[in-house]
Amino acid sequence: MATKKINQPNSNKDINYYKKKFWRVFAYTLLGILAFFLFASWGLFGSMPSFEDLENPDSNLATEIISSDGVVIGKYFKTNRSQLKYSDLPKNLVDALVATEDARFYEHSGIDGRGTLRAAFSLGTNGGASTLTQQLAKQLFHRGGSSFLPFRIVQKIKEWIIAIRLERQYTKNEILAMYCNVYDFGNYAVGVSSAAQTYFSKDPKDLTIDESAILVGMFNNSSLYNPLRNPTGVKNRRDVVLGQMVKAKMITEAQKEKYKAMPIALKFKLESHREGTATYFREYLRDYMKKWVAENKKPDGSDYDIYKDGLKIYTTIDSRMQLHAEEAVSEHMKNLQQQFFIEQKTNKNAPFVNISQAETDRLMMQAMKNSTRWAIMKDLDKSEDDIIASFKVKTKMRVFTWKGERDTVMTPLDSIRYFKHFLQSGLMAMEPQTGNIKAWVGGINYKYFQYDHVGQGARQVGSTFKPFVYATAIEQLNMSPCDSILDGPFMIHKGRHNVTADWEPRNSDNRYRGMVTLKQGLANSINTISAKLIDRVGPEAVVELTHKLGVKTEIPAQPSIALGAVDITVEDMVAAYGTFANQGVYVKPQFLSRIENKSGEVIYEPIPESHDVLNKDIAFAVIKLLQGVTETGSGARLRTQGGGSGDNRWTGYPYMFKNAIAGKTGTTQNQSDGWFMGMVPNLVTGVWVGCEDRSARFKSLTYGQGATAALPIWGYFMKLCYADPGLQVSKSEFERPANLSIKVDCYSAPKVKDTTATEQNTDEFEL
Repeated sequence: MATKKINQPNSNKDINYYKKKFWRVFAYTLLGILAFFLFASWGLFGSMPSFEDLENPDSNLATEIISSDGVVIGKYFKTNRSQLKYSDLPKNLVDALVATEDARFYEHSGIDGRGTLRAAFSLGTNGGASTLTQQLAKQLFHRGGSSFLPFRIVQKIKEWIIAIRLERQYTKNEILAMYCNVYDFGNYAVGVSSAAQTYFSKDPKDLTIDESAILVGMFNNSSLYNPLRNPTGVKNRRDVVLGQMVKAKMITEAQKEKYKAMPIALKFKLESHREGTATYFREYLRDYMKKWVAENKKPDGSDYDIYKDGLKIYTTIDSRMQLHAEEAVSEHMKNLQQQFFIEQKTNKNAPFVNISQAETDRLMMQAMKNSTRWAIMKDLDKSEDDIIASFKVKTKMRVFTWKGERDTVMTPLDSIRYFKHFLQSGLMAMEPQTGNIKAWVGGINYKYFQYDHVGQGARQVGSTFKPFVYATAIEQLNMSPCDSILDGPFMIHKGRHNVTADWEPRNSDNRYRGMVTLKQGLANSINTISAKLIDRVGPEAVVELTHKLGVKTEIPAQPSIALGAVDITVEDMVAAYGTFANQGVYVKPQFLSRIENKSGEVIYEPIPESHDVLNKDIAFAVIKLLQGVTETGSGARLRTQGGGSGDNRWTGYPYMFKNAIAGKTGTTQNQSDGWFMGMVPNLVTGVWVGCEDRSARFKSLTYGQGATAALPIWGYFMKLCYADPGLQVSKSEFERPANLSIKVDCYSAPKVKDTTATEQNTDEFEL
C-alpha cells in the first residue's frame, strides 16, 4: 500500500506530461498547417491569383464574329473557346454536371469536407474529393499536375485556397458558367458552346438530355471519352451520367432507360478558318483587325489579341442573306462550269484561248512560283531546276470538284492547269442608304481558292462603267434619258482627248440603229452612244465623277474608258451604283457595327462616311436609265420566261420579277469578265464572273457575256431573298423626287379617237 502511495504522484505527472506534449504537438501542427496555408496564399510556394485575376481570369477566349441578325458566323482563335452566361446553359446540362461531378455543390463553400474525409480515409479509392470549384481553380490557374508528392500536396492546398476565394467572389451560377466555359473537349473545342457546335452542330440551349449527358461524361476525361474515337466508351460514360441524374431525382428511371437505348448521334463539324459561312469576308475582316489592333490600344496601353481576348465583332453581314448569296454563287457556278469544261475538251491549250506557247509558259511559271510547294523547296535550298522538275512528278493529292473533294494522282503542274479551269465569282450586296454590307462572297471555295474577288481583285468592268458616262452627260450637258442621239459610225481622231491614234468604237453586234434615246442606248449597251457622250463631256469629267462615286482605281483620262477598259473591284462598283439608289449621296461601304471587349463594353464604333455626289433628279434619271436595261435591254430575261440561246445555263430561270429593278450587264473584250449590277430600292448587289487568268475564258458571247455568266447569280440570289420575308428586301418603286426637273417618261402612245366622246386620252409608257 505504501508503495502505491509513493508511485501515484509520478503516475499523475507522466499523464500530465503526455497531455501537454500532445497538445503542444497538436498546436504546433495546427499552427504549421495554418502557416502553410497562409504562406501558400501569400504566394511563397508559387504565384497565386490576385483579386484582379479572380475578377478577370485569363480565359483565352476566341474572338467572335457576329452577324447583324445575331448569329456567330465565325471566330478567330488559337484555342476555340466561347464564353456563355449561366442563362445560356440548358438546365439538363447543369443538372447532369452537378449530379455527376459535385452532388453537394450548392451546399459547400468551395471544399467538400465530407468528400475530403472520405477520400482521405479510403486513400482515394472511393472517389476523389475535388469540387467543381476546385476543378475550376485548377483549370484557370494551374492546369498541370505534378507527379512529385510534396508538390502535389502544395498544388492541392493552392486549389483549396483559390476555390474558397472563387466562392467568395462569384455566385454558384457564375462558377458553373465559368467551369463550362474553360473545359477542353478536344478537337479544338474549348467550352460547352464550342463543343455543342463541334459535336452536335447546335447552340448549347438546344442540347437534348442525352447530348448533355455525353458532354458531361467528357468532363471526366475528354481524351478517353472522345465520341469520334471511342463511341462505346462514350455511350457507357453517358449511361453513368444518366444514372447519376436518376439518383439525384433529376430524371426518372423510365427516362434513363429511354436515353440509354439511344445511339450516340453526332453532327460533327470541325470549326476552322477555311470553312463555314462568309469565309472570304472573315479573312478580309481579319486583315482589317490586324491594322485595327495596331491603332487601338487597351486602356493600359497594351495590344489587343484577336485570338484570345474574347472580343465580339458585330458586323453588318446578315447571316441569312449571306447563305442565300453563297447558295446562288454555288448553284450557278457549278452549272456554268459544266459548259466551260465541255468547251475546253477540244482546246489543246485548255483553259487558255488564243495565246502563244511563250505566254502559256509564263503563266504556268508564275503559278508555280506562287505555290506553297515552290516556297517550301526554296526554303530547303533546292535549285530552281530541281523545283521545276518536282512539278512534273506524279503524286497523290486531293483536288476540288463541284461534286466534292476527290483524291487523285497527277503532277503538280497538271494540277495547276486543272485549277486554272475553274470559273471564279465575286458577289457583294449592300444597303445603299446605310452602306451596310449584307453579303460578301469572294470566290467559289475558300479552302482551294483564297483570292478574294470582292475586296482584293479588281477586274475590267466593261459596260457596267457606262452609267458613269451617262450620269456625267446628264449633269454636264443637261441631257435627259429621253434625248435622242445618232447611233452610227463614229471616230475620235488622234490628238483629241489625248488619244495617240484614231479611235473608232464598234457595237458588239456590228450594226447601227439610227436615232435612239439615251435610255435605249444604255438598255442595249450601244458603244457608239457612250463614245459620243464621253467625247462631248471629256474623259476628265467622267474620271472625276467616278472617283466621287467612291471608285479608288486610278483611271486614265482616255475616251476608251467609256466602254469599260478600267479595272475596279466589286466593292467599289457596288458603292458607286449605291449612290444612284441613294438619291445621289455616296455612303462608304461598312462591314462593322461595333466591337466589344469580353465584358461587353463597346471599345469601337465606326463613324459612317458619306458625301453628296449628284442631285436627286440626276440620280433618279440614272435609275430610270438602268431600269430600261431590265425592261427591254440585256437584262430583260429577269422578267421573261421564253428562254433563248444558252438558257440551260441561266440558273434559276425563269425569274419572272415584276417589281422595279435597275441594273446593268457588262462583258469585257474576249469574254474574260462577265458582270451584272442589280438594284432594288434597299439593296444593291454586284456580281462578277471570270477565270483567274484573263486568257482562260469562254470562246463566245453566248456563255461569256454578263447576262449569262453573272446575271443568273443575281436572279437566283434575289429569288431566295424574296422568299425569305424576314429580310424585307424591297419590291417597291424607286423614290421619285418631288418636282422632278428631268424628263424620264419618254414616249406617248398614238392618240386614239373615242367615237363616244369628244375627249381624247393619252397613255404614257416607258421604254
